[in-house]
Amino acid sequence: MPSISKKGTQMPASPIRKLVPYAEAAKKRGIHVIHLNIGQPDIKTPKVALDAVRNHNIEVLEYSMTQGSEEYRKKIADYYTKQDIFVDAEDIIVTTGGSEALSFTLGTIMDNDDEIIIPEPFYANYNGFATAAGVKVKPIASSIENNFALPPISKFEDLITPKTKAILICNPGNPTGYLYSKEEIHQLADLVKKYNLFLVADEVYREFTYDGREHYSILQVEGLEEHAIVVDSVSKRYSMCGARIGCMISKNKEVIGTALKFAQARLSPPTFAQIASEAALETPQSYFDDVIDEYVSRRNLLITELNKLEGVKVATPQGAFYCVAELPIENADHFAQWLLESFEVDGNTVMVAPAAGFYATPGLGKNQIRIAYVLEKEQLVKAVHILGKALREYNAQ
Repeated sequence: MPSISKKGTQMPASPIRKLVPYAEAAKKRGIHVIHLNIGQPDIKTPKVALDAVRNHNIEVLEYSMTQGSEEYRKKIADYYTKQDIFVDAEDIIVTTGGSEALSFTLGTIMDNDDEIIIPEPFYANYNGFATAAGVKVKPIASSIENNFALPPISKFEDLITPKTKAILICNPGNPTGYLYSKEEIHQLADLVKKYNLFLVADEVYREFTYDGREHYSILQVEGLEEHAIVVDSVSKRYSMCGARIGCMISKNKEVIGTALKFAQARLSPPTFAQIASEAALETPQSYFDDVIDEYVSRRNLLITELNKLEGVKVATPQGAFYCVAELPIENADHFAQWLLESFEVDGNTVMVAPAAGFYATPGLGKNQIRIAYVLEKEQLVKAVHILGKALREYNAQ
């Protein structure tokens, strides 16, 4: 039998999706599964985006431009201008989701066995993108004790080698919900300039910041133009995960020119999804105001309820719609599977994302879970109630 590749063997399974078979089996047994495991918002997609597709009279569904339609890229640039981020359409490549933008970025700036430093816990698929690109992740642990703030810059310097090419952050963070301050961004900017590295920022949750805090983009740092690369997406901003439209932004012309060659290999981003995404840019600010109010309300309720559970420690998110909770157990993977296979309350159980998969350092996060608060408040309260009962029964075994 022919053998599969080493990359294929090393490719990690998604901690968010690997428990799906157990959830499906529970549903077939008649159990209602409350999904806290995946960041699929229940917020309605803006009507203007859906109407743009419904009302379009395309007769031939042609390829779009490799870098995305010029009209859409100009409107994206206008969107950034409103965020005090000044880029041109030529600085943008439209991609099939933020995932492709990150894949293009790694392919553009890194060779096999090059190293990228990432504060952990981080979006689990970064491990997969790095494996696919032949890149080594050098993790640097942040702590639940200080809400997963940026680790000391000295710890970043300790990890830099001749193979180091970039630092990657997610701001606001998935899975932590941490929002990097302007001061922290400038510390990273000074570091990458000192060592001539790239600074890559996944900013897909830019709109979702709480408690009067404001997002500060790496593209706003003067003097960082040749070092900064931003990955973005419409998925969470407009509750359009299925559109699979994102973009890669950089003022570094060589970076964009090289990434364009990777984009040419996949031909073009999807046309109808670009039409929907372009229309979504007309979404009024009131939409985001309402969404943010709803997420703040859900966050506050979730944190309050989790803090009632004995032995549970939780970080308070400042953005996005995730939080990391530390549980009084040894193995969250086993606990999460047990919830789906062996536990229910009045025909209900809960699906969570074990947090170990959001770390690259073996052993870290084994007693932590990520919770996505993308459900209505009544469901969140019910889920935490079930979680509390489950912890008591699990630990009594």
